[in-house]
Parts: sequence; structure tokens; C-alpha cells
Amino acid sequence: MIESYEMTDDLVEGDRVEVTVGAPAHGGHCVARLGGPHGRVIFVRHALPGERVTAEITELHKGYLRADAVEIHEPSPDRVTPPCAFAHPGGCGGCDLQHVSADAQLRWKADVVRDQLTRLAGINPEDQDKIFVRVEPLPTAPDRPATSGDRAEPDAERLLGWRSRVRYAIDALDRPGLLQHRSHQVVPIDRCVIAHPAVQELDLLSRTWPDADALQAVASTGGDVAVLARPAGSSGGTATDDLGDAPAGGALIRLSGPDEVTEIAGGRAWAVPPEGFWQIHPAAADTLVDAVLTMLEPARGEVSWDLYGGAGLFAAALAARTGARTTVVESSPAGVAAARRNLAGLPGVEVVEAKVDAALARRRLTAPVDLVVLDPPRAGAGAKVVRAVAAAAPRAIAYVACDPAALARDLKTFRAEGWTPVEIRAFDCFPMTQHVECVALLHRV
Repeated sequence: MIESYEMTDDLVEGDRVEVTVGAPAHGGHCVARLGGPHGRVIFVRHALPGERVTAEITELHKGYLRADAVEIHEPSPDRVTPPCAFAHPGGCGGCDLQHVSADAQLRWKADVVRDQLTRLAGINPEDQDKIFVRVEPLPTAPDRPATSGDRAEPDAERLLGWRSRVRYAIDALDRPGLLQHRSHQVVPIDRCVIAHPAVQELDLLSRTWPDADALQAVASTGGDVAVLARPAGSSGGTATDDLGDAPAGGALIRLSGPDEVTEIAGGRAWAVPPEGFWQIHPAAADTLVDAVLTMLEPARGEVSWDLYGGAGLFAAALAARTGARTTVVESSPAGVAAARRNLAGLPGVEVVEAKVDAALARRRLTAPVDLVVLDPPRAGAGAKVVRAVAAAAPRAIAYVACDPAALARDLKTFRAEGWTPVEIRAFDCFPMTQHVECVALLHRV
């Protein structure tokens, strides 16, 4: 056991240190320091703020370390027993917060959002108090299997059975599983407790898959279930567990289920390919549409842009309210095809197949515009897109973000262009994980 800061330069992976854990940080871990407040930074997973733990070093980097809490000496009152047998150091990396109580998960994520707004957007805590309050839970997933175990807490029901799209990697022995944290190592599993009940009922995890590199299971809000596979040896890389981005690439073949699944959101039925992007939590699409409409308050006759629009979820809601020209910009061919099919009956809606930065630079979007919705991938919109949207001078902008760090970086650029966030809401669209969805409303100063 190493406790002296002076000895930390000699640390190697596998060494153990005893630390007191500090605040949560972006990435699903807490911050600790070796040897006092000015010591070497160590990011500790499987821990909670205030705990005294023994941490095992998993990675060494210049200026910081990564570690797993392997012994808890002084547990937090917010610590609970993980409901999943694979949620432990060295186990499945799909969940970051199974050891954290339901209410404390919301507070954890709120602290992370606030920290990113301070560090990256330059918004001080006092100003944050005026625009952001808390992370809001989503409704319990329908038909969620009953929570088992004497330690289960009532509010934990909403944390399980919500994940409607699950990607399984296949290991060298042809067994399906999920990846370890920050690793391509596959952890074979026999159940994923956050998976939708219809996914859990599939006979996928009890079999071997010699002809596949990855599996993807989908359970739609319309009741469809589909299973796809990436053939062994095909291109597309390793199946990831990133909840915020589009589905993994590579040639997918359909093993069962329809060519298109039905999703119900915004008062409409949507036909989307099972391999296409859709919100993972069954309640997320409606929740985010409601937040965007409530913030923007669209009026009849207002012109709208839905950037990174996917199948056109926000465009449909805006067009129904405004009855005016609404433009969707999407670069994915599958997303464009889905948008054109699903929005065909809405007058005044145009779908542009292009990257957003190119569409803005090459005037594929017609100004003036009143309302803009930005829903970029995890990396964010970026300074070039932000400046172009700001220059279009809409009445209001709604920015939907699956990564608070990317949101904060783009908010900094918006602020430099004369825009300010007047409201930020955050939603727990990914329970048990570090991920959090935010919606920011921006007005011109």
C-alpha cells in the first residue's frame, strides 16, 4: 500500500493506494489526490464523494492516474449494492453508477453539468443558479422487470429495463458480452439488467456466435423487436458502448424482426431502420420534444431549422406548431431516407442531405430563420457551426446535447458571438451511466 505522495512517481499498474475521494468529474469517476490537496490527480471509478477507499491503479498518464476502488473503508450513505453481478472493477464497463443510489445519481450528474459549465463555458455558479437547477428523472420504463434483492430501493425501479438498443461484442470464444471500461476486452454476460425487457427475453446471451463480430438488439416503443449482426471479419471496428452517438458502423445483416421498426413520439408513429439512430430510453424522445417546444415557444409562421435532424423528430414538432417552412439537415443517408419518408405528409418541410457545416457555408439553408434546433453528435457542433448559426440571427436556439462538456465548449463560443443561455434543463436519459442529456435555450444578448 502506497500512501506517501513522494512515492507516487514509482507507481505501476496494479499498485494500490489509499485515498479520500472528492467530487465527481466528467467521465464517470471521482477526483482524488495522492498526498494531499496539491498531490497527483487520480480519477477513481466505483467510488463516491467523501469515501475513504483503496484504489488499484489501472492507467498511468503524465499528470494523472486512473484507478478502481477495490476496497471501501468509509462508505458514503449514498452507496448501494449494484443490482448487476457484472458491475464491479474489471467487469462490464457499460454502467458507471450502479453503486450510487437513484437520487444521488441525479445529484452526481448535476454536479458534473455545473462543473463543465464553470470550467469550459466560463459561467460562474451564481449565474448558473439562474438558469439551471437539477437533473430531471425520466418515467419508469414500461414493463420493467421487478427489482430483486432486499437492498433494492423504491426509486431504483426507473433505473432498470430502459435500454431499448443494446450492442453486444463477441469474444474470441464466440461468446456475446459487453466491453470493459476503456478496453476492447469483452466481458461475457448472461443478462443486462438495464436492457429493455423485450431485449432481455431474446435468446442471445446463452448462445455462441462463431459467424458474428457483434450483435445489436432493438426493442421499439411501437412494440417491434429486431436483431442484427455484423458478420465475422467484416469492417466496422469493435462494438462500442457509447450511448450518445449513432450506432456502430459496418455491414449489418438482419437476423430477425422487421426492416423498419415503429417508434411512437411527438404524437406520431415513426418508421426507422433498426440500425438507425433513435433515442435509447423509451421516454427520451417525447421528453426532449416537450422540452424543446416549451423553451422555443414556436409561433405560427416562424421558419425553423432542425440541424443534425436524423429522422426529423424536432422538425415534425416545429412544423406542426408553425405551419411554416422547416428545414432538416442530416448527413447520414439512412437518417435522410427516414426523414423523407416520415415527414412526407407535412407541407413546407424540406430535408437536406449534407453535413451541417457545409450546408451553412454553401447556403443550402435559406435565411431568414426564426428558430434553430441543434442536436449534434457527442463531439458537439463546433465553433464553425456555432458562429454560422449565431450569424443567421434566429429569434431563439435550442441546443440538445448528449455530452455536457461539448455543450459547454459550444456555449463559450455562442457567448463570444453575443448569445447567452437563458435556461438549461438536464434529463437522466441514461440511468446507471455517467451520461446525461441537456437542452439549452439561447437568446441574443
